[in-house]
Amino acid sequence: MHDESADPLIGSTIDGRYLVLSKVAHGGMSTVYLAKDLRLDRNIALKILPPHLATDADFIGRLRREAQSAASLSHPHVVQIHDHGVGPQHAYLVFEFIDGYTLRDVINHDGPLSPRQALDLLEPVVEGLAAAHEAGLIHRDVKPENVLISHQGWVKIGDFGLSRTVTTSTNTRNLLGTVAYIAPELAQGHGGDARSDIYSAGIMLYELLTGVQPFRSTIPVAVVISHVQDQVPPPSLVVPGLPADMDDLVRWMTEKEPDKRPSNGTALLEELRHIRKNMTAAELDFDGAARAVALGAAHQQATDVVPAPFGHPQDLTAVVQAPNFPTSVLPPSRNLYADDPFADQHDGAAAPNAPALTKRQASAKTKARAKAAVTPRTSLGPAKPRRRALLWILLVLLLGAIAGTAGWYLGFGPGALATVPDVHNKSVAQAEEIMLAAGFEHFPTAEVFDETVASGLIVATDPGAGSSVRKFNGITLQVSRGPVLYPVPSVTGKQLEDAKQSLADGHQVVGSVSEAYDEKVPAGVVLSQDPPAGKEFRGNTKVNLTVSLGPKPVPVPVVAGKSESDAKAALQAVGLVAAIAPESVNSTTVPTGSVVSQSPDAGTLKAGDTVTLTLSKGPRMIEVPSFVGKQVGVATKALEGLGFEVKVENILGGFFGTVRVQTPDGGQAPEGSTIVLKVV
Repeated sequence: MHDESADPLIGSTIDGRYLVLSKVAHGGMSTVYLAKDLRLDRNIALKILPPHLATDADFIGRLRREAQSAASLSHPHVVQIHDHGVGPQHAYLVFEFIDGYTLRDVINHDGPLSPRQALDLLEPVVEGLAAAHEAGLIHRDVKPENVLISHQGWVKIGDFGLSRTVTTSTNTRNLLGTVAYIAPELAQGHGGDARSDIYSAGIMLYELLTGVQPFRSTIPVAVVISHVQDQVPPPSLVVPGLPADMDDLVRWMTEKEPDKRPSNGTALLEELRHIRKNMTAAELDFDGAARAVALGAAHQQATDVVPAPFGHPQDLTAVVQAPNFPTSVLPPSRNLYADDPFADQHDGAAAPNAPALTKRQASAKTKARAKAAVTPRTSLGPAKPRRRALLWILLVLLLGAIAGTAGWYLGFGPGALATVPDVHNKSVAQAEEIMLAAGFEHFPTAEVFDETVASGLIVATDPGAGSSVRKFNGITLQVSRGPVLYPVPSVTGKQLEDAKQSLADGHQVVGSVSEAYDEKVPAGVVLSQDPPAGKEFRGNTKVNLTVSLGPKPVPVPVVAGKSESDAKAALQAVGLVAAIAPESVNSTTVPTGSVVSQSPDAGTLKAGDTVTLTLSKGPRMIEVPSFVGKQVGVATKALEGLGFEVKVENILGGFFGTVRVQTPDGGQAPEGSTIVLKVV
């Protein structure tokens, strides 16, 4: 497990577009991360190359050319390159993300495999190599770690365009590829071509069939020397009884001389399909591990137990203990065969003083003994030359007929090679007509999602267009289901931020956001959406939202000075509620029962809010003192101090300044009322 907390790239964004989520794998030439393409909202595999390459101008140019060349290769069994770039500190490549595991995981968990299982895994790899070789691309690093298998069962080979670029950037002719799978010509520094990929694929086939690599050592140089000098051993030495076709196939793919191998992936693919067609079901499903257990139980005294392959669990199969009274087998007669050359050695028992036989010698003698058993030693009657000649003629004619039939079958009949036509963007009916015209008879369909090809039309074929395939093989037509459609989630009633997250989780994005007042829905809550929930659209479709601003604000009207009834009517008209203060106040300016003041007296409120009104109970009543006979100045000052207005009327010029008459004189008068003083 990787310590992702210590990796500074986790959580960072590369080139402003690729958000690094987690580390997937780390190798000598790169580190692979699971990342998210923020622009297209999809997961991708981000391969970060060593930092020193980001400042190498020559490498940057080569990386661009190789990545563009590899990106032009579109094949169902090749991992697609989406992008490449060089940042301030990193050079990187962007691949499609394969959610699954590698062929190395399969070998470690299930190896060795049966021939059928091995060919099932090898064939799509060779298909991908064939497409690359036809496009002029060479992988140079074929190994189980570069073969990815999705959880849906798709097998794809990755890292095209990377090996050559990185190797050239080192300015050296050192070894290329993992030493366990390196071709002899690459190990010797002679360069390589498509046949180098074939050699590596042959080593990979050997490992699929046996569970181990043919050349193993703790010293890598020793492995390289073995690839250069030693012939790859037959896999049947590790898994006895393995069909001879598998030995021949591994030997052909791993010849030391490149000219003796298949010329490219297309040539190898044809042979793989031919071998599979001609092998019996028993040969294809041969289980080497089970056979070794059976032989060990039958020949416990004569046969050694073959050790389990390297890295394979040792306790997968247990031998059930024999009963206490097993049935005995009588020893065979030593004179079973009249001319048995091995009469002195049977069943692994050596004659006295005879040297012990090796397993290979014992196997050879057993085969010779079986051959001797079916070879007649005497003639059953006199020879008849004429009958024998007739038999030979019939045999020759029969063989000729068989050869002619086979030639027709493989040359012109259902077994002949034909080129898969291009039916991209054709309807199923049109594609079937084209396939029939090309000589193919079996073309099942499989539905796939595609963003560019309309629903019901052909996206691609498997094998791909241009491949050479025997006519009896089926050609799968991949029919478009159109783009992937996602239902629009319901976000009405959610807070705006929650609505955005719900849309992102549903593979949609927020479009325009408008606002509207609503008397019942709180501010910030989504009132409506367009398109509505439940309808299906492509990913990243914009959903427009209307968000509540809450209740509409109401300006507070001024009602001070109005009568109580008029003030209440004015507030009710704008949706506000009037409340009367419990205490009225005196006022010299506002009549009794009218509004003296209000709270609040300005600003805005929400509909239904309350405005408190304070009513007037008129002016205060004050005792009026009498100032008759007093000086007008003293009287005026005293009366004004009590809150009255004073009006002075002079009689005969008011020469003496004495108040002669006061109105009112005594009693009570409203505060602010006028007291008339007549002065003489």
